Amino acid sequence: MASAFGHALLGATLGKLLLPAHPSRPWWLLAAACAVVPDADVVGFKFGVAYASLWGHRGLSHSILAAAVLATGLLLLAYLVRRRWPLAAGRVWLLLFLATISHGVLDAMTTGGLGVAFWSPFEQERYFFGFRPIQVSPIGVSRFAGAAAWRVLRSEAIWIGIPCVLLWLGQRFLTSSPRPMAS
Repeated sequence: MASAFGHALLGATLGKLLLPAHPSRPWWLLAAACAVVPDADVVGFKFGVAYASLWGHRGLSHSILAAAVLATGLLLLAYLVRRRWPLAAGRVWLLLFLATISHGVLDAMTTGGLGVAFWSPFEQERYFFGFRPIQVSPIGVSRFAGAAAWRVLRSEAIWIGIPCVLLWLGQRFLTSSPRPMAS
């Protein structure tokens, strides 16, 4: 898996791209959280859940179906709390869905693990992409230290951080209004 830092950065970047206005910042934070939440499945290791099972790491929680269910559930929760739909509800749903599914996309680009069950529960096969430049992050906070952490963070800075910054800058450049010339 990529680290929580890399996942959250991509989720927040998607938020900035899809909902660029400043009042949307809470949605950016929620998108960052959605990009991290599929790794909650690692709790299963404590209960003896096999890595390769439906409920195992990179299984159902990393699927396209889980991303759609989470995005729908969060949007409905927002409606119930505020008694109205958020502005641009379709875009908010798309943001939460893409942020959540981005987790599996990044994991499928790592150098380790069993791959990602994108089509779970309908198909249990796990996939990697042909392009796998992101160093796999160790599972567990205690293992994410020292040389292992540095290796992962350096890889993510190159393969996640730089593209996110370029996307932010590109959006800023493309959406900035031209300044009138002084007479």
